[in-house]
Amino acid sequence: MKLKIGYQELIQRAMAEIVTLPLDQAQHFLGDSNTIFVDIRDLRELERDGMIPDALHAPRGMLEFWVDPDSPYYKSVFGEGKRLILYCASAWRSALAAEVLQRMGVPNVCHLEGGFSAWKKAQFPTAIKLSK
Repeated sequence: MKLKIGYQELIQRAMAEIVTLPLDQAQHFLGDSNTIFVDIRDLRELERDGMIPDALHAPRGMLEFWVDPDSPYYKSVFGEGKRLILYCASAWRSALAAEVLQRMGVPNVCHLEGGFSAWKKAQFPTAIKLSK
């Protein structure tokens, strides 16, 4: 089967439209009360690999629903006007997600260069995901 657009082209298109925050800049936003790191990875990834300290887990499959105030799944944290730094494992899903949120009209959204893999490789702080 030949697709009209493959995942690589989708990612390239998204990257051309969104802000990618370099790792060293992103690290400076740790603990900033006006910034939320949003981990969009699957729960199993968080439990296996950890996460950025105090990040909000918003599964990729629910993100648009959690962000939209008209959705029955809306989470008010997304309506606070804070900077949202999305990340996944390798910055592919987060690029696509940031582009969608930007199209939806969400302000101050960007994604983390290289994703959580690059964050860990740079030996920046990580935390263990606590099961609820």
